[in-house]
Amino acid sequence: MRDRILTKLTEAFRPISVEVIDESDQHRGHAGVHQGRGETHFRIRITAPRFAGKSRVEQHRLINLALSDELAAGVHALAIEARSA
Repeated sequence: MRDRILTKLTEAFRPISVEVIDESDQHRGHAGVHQGRGETHFRIRITAPRFAGKSRVEQHRLINLALSDELAAGVHALAIEARSA
């Protein structure tokens, strides 16, 4: 799942930098965690020119739209740190 997210973000935003961190192990016992499987909670750090002039809400909506298949496939939570270039 991490690789799918990284690929989708790279294709959608052509970022200057992007980091996808699986933080599922920090959420054991929380809603949405699949025991023994992980890959449900991710932190995304991304810097891309496409975010210029967009509010934080707009940036997050763009990312959520790009990752809609992954969110439907079991990703429970995204912590997003987006910046424009």
